[in-house]
Order: sequence, then C-alpha cells, then structure tokens
Amino acid sequence: MIVRRLVSIIIVVVLVILDQTLSFSTQEAPAVPINNSIEAVSHRISNKLSDCDQTKRADKILNRFLRKWEVAGATIAVVKDGKLVFAKGYGYSDVDKEKEVVPSSLFRIASVSKLVTATAIMKLQEEGKLHLDDYVFGEHGILNDETYSNIKDKRTKRITVEHLLRHSSGFSSKYGDPMFLPLAIAKKMNVEPPIDAQTTIQFALSRRLSFTPGTRGSYSNLGYVILEKVIEKLAEEPYEEYVQAHILNPSGIFDMHLGKSLQKDHFPNEVNYYEQSDAIKISSFDGSGKTVFRSNGGNNLEVLGGAGGWIASGAELIKFMMAIDGDDTLPDILSRKSIKYMTTPNKLGHSPIGWKGTRGDGTWWRTGTLAGSSALLKHNKNGVSYVIITNSSTWRGSDFTKDLSALMTQFLRSVKEWPDHDLFNHFEARQEVIALDKLPSYQDWS
Repeated sequence: MIVRRLVSIIIVVVLVILDQTLSFSTQEAPAVPINNSIEAVSHRISNKLSDCDQTKRADKILNRFLRKWEVAGATIAVVKDGKLVFAKGYGYSDVDKEKEVVPSSLFRIASVSKLVTATAIMKLQEEGKLHLDDYVFGEHGILNDETYSNIKDKRTKRITVEHLLRHSSGFSSKYGDPMFLPLAIAKKMNVEPPIDAQTTIQFALSRRLSFTPGTRGSYSNLGYVILEKVIEKLAEEPYEEYVQAHILNPSGIFDMHLGKSLQKDHFPNEVNYYEQSDAIKISSFDGSGKTVFRSNGGNNLEVLGGAGGWIASGAELIKFMMAIDGDDTLPDILSRKSIKYMTTPNKLGHSPIGWKGTRGDGTWWRTGTLAGSSALLKHNKNGVSYVIITNSSTWRGSDFTKDLSALMTQFLRSVKEWPDHDLFNHFEARQEVIALDKLPSYQDWS
C-alpha cells in the first residue's frame, strides 16, 4: 500500500508541475525553454499571438494593401515602450505552395543592412580599433595593402571612414551603380565572372572620383561594401562573424544572416521573392549566359554584403533597432554618445550614419529596396516604432517605401490599444510530457 500511495503521489505531482508550467507560459515573466537552448525570439512566437480584437481593423488595412499592390507577403513588428506588442506575418512566403508568412520568416532587408554595418563600425571605434577620421586607402590608410593600391585619383587617399558612412566619399552612381554592373566590371577588369567585392572595389579605385571627399554627398552602395572590408581588416575575422558575435548575439538576436543570391541556396525559413508582373529578365551575374530575374540570380547579393545583403525576421530586426535607440527599456549595444552621433547629420548636412534620415524630435528611419523586396524600419519618439518588410517589389521601385510609410501610419492609427504583453519574453509551450505508462511499475519500486 505504501508503494502504491507513493506512486500515486508522484503522478499527481508530475501533472501539477506540467499544468503550472503551461499556465505560466502565458504570463509576462520571461520563461526559459525546457532544454535551456538559445532560440531567436522569432522562433518562439506565432501569428496567433498577435490575433486579437484590437488589431482586426489593422489586419484588414494591411490585407487590402497587399491585394492592391499585388504583394505576395509581408511581416510587421511593432514595439511600444520597449515591449514587442505585435509580430505577425501576412500573405505567402511561397505562393505556389501556399506557405504562409510567420514571425520566423526571413526576408531580405536590402539597404537596411547599412545600419547593421554602421553599427559595427561604431562598435570598432568604441573598442579603440579605429577613429572615424582614419583614412581608408593609401599608405596611411586602413586598407593599405597591395590589393587596393591601384589608385588613379589621388583624392581617394583622403577618403575617411566617416566619409563612407555619410555617403560623402566622392564615389557616386553617375555612370551606374557599380554594385549592379557585375558583367561590365568583369569585362573591364579582365576577369571571369562572377566577380567578388574586392574586384568591384579595385574597379572603382581605377576611376576618378565624382567629387572631392567631404565636399558633398552622393548615395553610395560601394561605400558600405568598402566598410565591410574595413571591418574585416580591423576585426581580423569575417564581417558576418564579427557582426553576429559582437553586435547581434549580445543583443539577443540569433537568426540574422547574410543572404544568398539564388533561391536554391536560401535558408529553410527564408521567403521566396516576387517581382512586378512586367519585370524583365537580365543576364545572370555569374556569366553563365542565362537570363534570370534580378531577385534570383540577376543581382549578386553576396557582393552587396554590408550594403544590402542581410536577411532578417521582423521581430529580430526591430530588436536590433532597440539595441541602438538610446532608450533605457532594453540595453543598448552602443553608447549614447555613439547613438547620438549616428543620428545627427554633420555640419555640411551630409547623411546621418547608417540611417536614411533623422529628425531632431527622435524620428529616425531606414529604408531598403531590392528587386523582390522592400523594407522600412522606423523609430518614433512616442514609444511606438515598427518594421515592415515585403517579399515583393512593385513598379514604384524605391519609392514603394513611401507607400509603406503611408500604410503604416494608417495601420498604427487604427489600433486604439495595443495588447498588454511582451513577445520578446514569450516562449511557446513545448513541454515534454511524461507518458504514464512509462512510469516505473509497482514491482520496480518494491
């Protein structure tokens, strides 16, 4: 009888523990996965957690927008006062398979990648490994090896790290953006495609600058590809590894990566990309002679790297933004001094660092556009900030981010009260249930 009662008590205790664990999973206090593994926030949540009465009108607004612009899918994440109150996917990540977008879906974030690269540069400065006024090229520059010695314009040796960050280096797209001219550059440099970032930089160095560094501004993808090489030189490790180890992982971000050009090489949870119905095919960047869409072999995402190559979920991208917002709600990866410097245009009015635009009231934004994707990240001083990313492009090109901005203004206004939860601290219940028939038999206990 004693053994029988003991076993009964054990069974009751196990059931109570499981019940308590399941009930705790819905509370605000941070939970811990049963195996204590590190897991991205985007993998710990689902669309259903953002399905609520308060946001039904917003859902209708978003779905109507997707239909109007023939956008296959999108992801949205909203933070309020430091809490992730909304993270949801809409539409399809794979239209043919009718696979829905979920919070863990990865999207190309295009030029939002520049904010990641800029943050890494500022981190290196805080670590004492560089100064923003350091020269980049020439015998006194960071990239002073033989690889980058073919400098035609002597003014190139006056380019500083900050010039690259603020798009005031003298590089321009006057004769086309070199990051999207892979076959022409391969021919000019007499190399077999596909070309790498090093060859692209060497090509630029063999040309004259469009203006003297620091005298004016001109948006330059190339500048941020060069910054990627600066990071690798000073960190003495690959760019992606440095960013993940020193910026992303310490900020609680574990599923951001440099993306791949071809759909066959995509990450398992990455979306497919779709271009507008009248999009034309171009020659593949690899020199194979195939004609392909820009979103699947036309653009060389690997070479874009620090200028436009990152992929992320909405939830993790907004968490990255919160690590560089200067707010006390979550720890920042940079000092307030660095964050203020990044968000302040210089005296000549050149671009802020990493961000596309900033205002003195604390409104900062970063846009990104590639064939097959558009992204908008916006920090608002009122405590409600957001990110929206689509896996489709439209005839509006880079101006489509203006439509996304107008959409999100309407989306946010439609929500009178946000859910009172913090999805950053949520763990979906994944309890390992002990089968009662696997408990020791009475004979085993006796």
